[in-house]
Amino acid sequence: MTLSASRHRSRWCPRNGITSPPFIQSIRDRGFEVNIQDLNHDGHLFRSRGEFLRRAQKINGYGREYEAKGFRAAVLYRNVDWYDALEFSFDMSVPNVAHVDPQRGGCCAVMPYFIGDMLEIPLTTIQDYALFHLLNEYSLNLWKAQTELIMKKHGLVSFIVHPDYVIEKRAQSIYRDLLSFLRQLGAEKRIWFAVPGDIDDWWRSRSKMRLVNHDGKWQIEGTGSERAKLAFAKAVGDRLEYEVQA
Repeated sequence: MTLSASRHRSRWCPRNGITSPPFIQSIRDRGFEVNIQDLNHDGHLFRSRGEFLRRAQKINGYGREYEAKGFRAAVLYRNVDWYDALEFSFDMSVPNVAHVDPQRGGCCAVMPYFIGDMLEIPLTTIQDYALFHLLNEYSLNLWKAQTELIMKKHGLVSFIVHPDYVIEKRAQSIYRDLLSFLRQLGAEKRIWFAVPGDIDDWWRSRSKMRLVNHDGKWQIEGTGSERAKLAFAKAVGDRLEYEVQA
């Protein structure tokens, strides 16, 4: 089980001194991660191919400057056919579903997957803005339901929580409840809490591992295979059950 929460969100303004190297390092020293979100958050990143390429050049430059491995487009706008212009190890702009997002559709997946050489870490739960301001839902009910469904598929549970959308006391209370709920899950079940970069590292290692048969016994080989477990699936009625090898 993997759970990812994007733990730092900022609209970069490199010239104002806020994103000085010591400040960035202080974020990393506390176990957080720094990634790049768009260029100027106007929603026009993918408006035309030419404009995208111009902006992508600047975005890549900021990625190198801040040694950021990951990218997310503003408002989760996306055109995966153009991703080859982005110089990042992973992207986080594709939701699994997007019923209430400005750009509909989604990947229909609760697992990371590759788009060319870039790993896509999909958003698998509703964003806080949509929950609070579109659905007017100030409870954990939907987040809990989504988490439980994803866990049944042994998938990745990822969230987007914006600092500016949890300033209000009511929303802040729900966010605290979410953190408590996740911490309780972590205590009760075998859940891996990870920043996106850790997921990227693991999924890339996992993609290079191989199943091999030695004298009738299946084994996982490859760098990092000591972290992997072999599971055998069997059909039980209309569902699959997994037996994990000790």
